[in-house]
Amino acid sequence: MNAFPKPSLRPFLASDLPLLSEIRFAAIEELTVEDYDDAQRRAWASAVDDEEAFAQTLEKGLTLVALIGGGPVGFISLQGGGLIDHLYVHPTVARTGVASALVEAIEKLAAARGVATLLTDASDTAKPLFEARGYQATRRNTIEIDGEYLGNTRMTKSLAPKAAPDGRP
Repeated sequence: MNAFPKPSLRPFLASDLPLLSEIRFAAIEELTVEDYDDAQRRAWASAVDDEEAFAQTLEKGLTLVALIGGGPVGFISLQGGGLIDHLYVHPTVARTGVASALVEAIEKLAAARGVATLLTDASDTAKPLFEARGYQATRRNTIEIDGEYLGNTRMTKSLAPKAAPDGRP
């Protein structure tokens, strides 16, 4: 197994959009093969084709980009209400800690901003990662895209309240 360096993280820049779109597409096409069939992956990929809507989502949320060697390899986006809306890593860095680093960072930032609970609609592919980080499944969802039905799981995690400097919660 190759040893990958720990990624550096930075906020999303508008210039990241083309590469993040490629990462998202590659992740859907390659990383979800065991969980979703060809038709489901095609529908999912086609549903994320709207670059303008994608850019608006990333800009309105708190979006972090993971970099290795100066280039983007993954990203996560936290929307209002504590919703983790996007978490994608490039297939070449899958299972190397990039997604975990992104989730850990977003949890810390959300807690610092006073978010009490994070939630996500995790794909079947991402569900084990969230489970390993202490997220609890609350319901199963089925979404329909272009006549294809895809399952995901609503998961939540309570964040510890930030302690005051004098030690009181």
